[in-house]
Amino acid sequence: MTPLWTSAAAEAATGGQSTQAWQAQGVSIDTRTIQPGDLFVALKDVRDGHDFVAQALEKGAAAALVTHRPAGVGADAPLLIVPDVLDALAALGRAARARTHAKIAAITGSVGKTSTKEMLRAVLDRQGKCHAAEASYNNHWGVPLTLARMPADTDYAVIEIGMSNPGEITPLSQMARPHVAMVTTVAAAHLASFENLAGIAVEKACIMDGLEPDGVAVLNGDIETSQILCDHATALGATQVLFGANAPDWTVKDVRITGDVTVITASGDGADYLFKLSVPGRHFAMNAVGVLAVADALGADPVAASLDIAAWVPPAGRGTREIIVTDSANDGESLALLDDAFNANPTSLAASLEVLAASTPTDNVGRIVKGRRVAILGDMLELGADEVAMHRDMVDNAHLQRIDLVHCAGPLMHHLWVALPEEKRGRWAETAVELVPQAKLLVDAGDVVLVKGSKGSKVSLVVDAIRKLGHRRLRQQ
Repeated sequence: MTPLWTSAAAEAATGGQSTQAWQAQGVSIDTRTIQPGDLFVALKDVRDGHDFVAQALEKGAAAALVTHRPAGVGADAPLLIVPDVLDALAALGRAARARTHAKIAAITGSVGKTSTKEMLRAVLDRQGKCHAAEASYNNHWGVPLTLARMPADTDYAVIEIGMSNPGEITPLSQMARPHVAMVTTVAAAHLASFENLAGIAVEKACIMDGLEPDGVAVLNGDIETSQILCDHATALGATQVLFGANAPDWTVKDVRITGDVTVITASGDGADYLFKLSVPGRHFAMNAVGVLAVADALGADPVAASLDIAAWVPPAGRGTREIIVTDSANDGESLALLDDAFNANPTSLAASLEVLAASTPTDNVGRIVKGRRVAILGDMLELGADEVAMHRDMVDNAHLQRIDLVHCAGPLMHHLWVALPEEKRGRWAETAVELVPQAKLLVDAGDVVLVKGSKGSKVSLVVDAIRKLGHRRLRQQ
C-alpha cells in the first residue's frame, strides 16, 4: 500500500526533522479515534496534544508531529520535530494539495455547508475517488487536516470552509486552491462579529480568493446579497454560475415536499432535470441544484449526479429523520423525529419549520389521540444586537402557523415563547437540560417532532432524551 506520508515527504513539506524513518497511512489529531499507522498531530487547543503523544504511540501511531520530545516519550520514539505544529499541519496540507491532480471544490455559506459537502461527496464518489472530511472540519486546523489526509491519487475533493470572524476564509481558500468555489447562501449567522448581512457576504465571497486560473464560482442567485458575491467574482475574473429559483444558469423550477421526499424540477447547462432527495426540505433542494452545478463545473456528469443524489441523507443533527418506536407491541405506536440540533439561525429555522409544517402526523396511536406537529426550539446564538427581535419575530413565520405545539429552551427563545398564542405555547425552560426529564411530557406517539437550536444551546440533549423513549430506527426511504 502506498503510504500517505513518508518521513522524507513530511520533512520536505514542513522543514522539520524526523528522529527516524517512518511511514503513515493517515493523519490524526485525536487519540480517541486514532488508527494504527496514523501520524499523530500534537495540536494545542483546550489541551496540549503533546500530553497525548505517548498514548498515541501506544495505540500504534506511525509517528508524532511535535515541537519537542514530550515527557515520558522514549528516545527511540518516531517524531517529526517542527517549530510550530499548526504551521506544520498547514504545510502538510499545502503539500498534499500540490501533489494531487484532483479537481477541488470548496464550499462555504451561512447555512448548509456540511449538508452540501456531503451531497457533493455522495455524487462525486460514484464518478471517481472522492476525498472530503468526515465531519465539519472547516476552520484554521480543519481545512489543513482535510488536505493533509488527501491521497495523491484522489480524483475529486470537497473542502468545507467556514468562518466566525472577518479574515478567516481567504487564507483557507488559498490553501485549498479550488477549481470551483460555491456559496450556498448568506444569512444572519455570526452577526455578533459583523456589522450587517453585507459584511457576512463580503467574507463569504472570499471563498473565491484561492480559485485556480479559469476557476468557477457557483453562487446563490436568490439572496439579497448575491450582487456582492458576483462583484467579487468579477473582480477576480472568475466564471460565474448562478443557481436558484430566480437564477439564469441553474434554475430551480419546482420543489414539492411529499411525505419523506423532495421532488425537484430544474434546468441547467441546456438540459432539464427531474430528480428527488430522500429527505424533505426546500433548502436541501436548492443546494442540491447547486451541487449539480458544481459537479458540472468540475467536469463530472450532472445527469448521473442527479440520479445518485437520492442516496444522500443528512448528517446527524442536520435534519436527519428517524422513527422512535415507543411501543413495539402496538402497531404504529411511534413518533417521527427531525434531528436538526447542530446549528440554528433564522434562515435555517424557517427552512426546518417548513419541513415540519409539511409533515403528516398520525392520529389514534398516542395518549393524546390526535397526532401533532411539535417544535422544540433552543436559542439561536451569535446573532448580534438584534437577537431578541430575531427570536420573537419567528412567531410571524408562515410555517409556524401550522405547528401545533412549540416548546422552548433558553433565555432568547423565551421571547418567542411569550409571543406565541396560548394554544401553541408548550413548555419553556431556562436550559435544554431542564427539558430532558420532561421528554415524555413534551411528545407523544403519532407526533412529528422537530428539535432545532444552536449547538451551544445543548438542545441535542433533548434529542437524546426523546430517543430513549423508545427504539430508534432511521426512516425507511
